[in-house]
Amino acid sequence: MPSEKPAVLFVCVHNAGRSQMAAAWLAHLAGDRVEVRSAGSNPGAAVNPAAVAAMAEVGIDISAEVPKVLTVDAVEEADVCITMGCGDTCPVFPGKRYLDWKVDDPAGQGVEAVRPIRDEIRALVEHLITELAPH
Repeated sequence: MPSEKPAVLFVCVHNAGRSQMAAAWLAHLAGDRVEVRSAGSNPGAAVNPAAVAAMAEVGIDISAEVPKVLTVDAVEEADVCITMGCGDTCPVFPGKRYLDWKVDDPAGQGVEAVRPIRDEIRALVEHLITELAPH
């Protein structure tokens, strides 16, 4: 039996910054109203420490997250696939909803530069929740 909850997949190249922050925001703000996953087309070795620090400042711990490889199954299982700077590497399936969020890449930046990215992602996620899982 298919889930009643919408499933969202966040994809960026390394699954180490933007997609991890977006997944954490969605899980934090929507709770169990949405299935949340993230992946990368070329996953990094670890989550960006500046992203971990920026999220910790708002009370969200992503330090235990691990970058995951993007699979065809992950895209197939998602109702909404949100790409964040991964170009054409995400497989496209008919009937799926795709969004591309143009968000700066936090790779190699300090926490000061990651804060506005974190806040921009929160605003995008809040808007997404009003569409997918309103109260």
